[in-house]
Amino acid sequence: MNEYEETRRAFLTKLGLTVGTTIAGSTKLSATVLNDKADFPLTADQQEFMGHYEKWMDKFIPAVRAQRENQDDKIAKADIVMLSEEADSWRPQLIKYMKDDNFARYYMTATERLTKEIY
Repeated sequence: MNEYEETRRAFLTKLGLTVGTTIAGSTKLSATVLNDKADFPLTADQQEFMGHYEKWMDKFIPAVRAQRENQDDKIAKADIVMLSEEADSWRPQLIKYMKDDNFARYYMTATERLTKEIY
């Protein structure tokens, strides 16, 4: 496994996608992530969180692309570290929200664009 793969796996663990994946695999969440996010109504707090999360993805995805294109890109590495630390700071809130079926489905649908870029 190369350094990029290790960084990616560490990030996903920190971000809590493993929590989301575990929850999404339950029988309660049999919906596919291909659904439209509008299918899953959120509370005002959850909407605010997802707005922040989607803006965060708008920064993280280009950093991942830059590192993929040049694994020695120190700026991209620094951005990934900084953004991973930011994600770690709101992980407890994510775990709390993931207990809500609609939020979990919405989150998994929104995260699809990040997943496609990373894998």
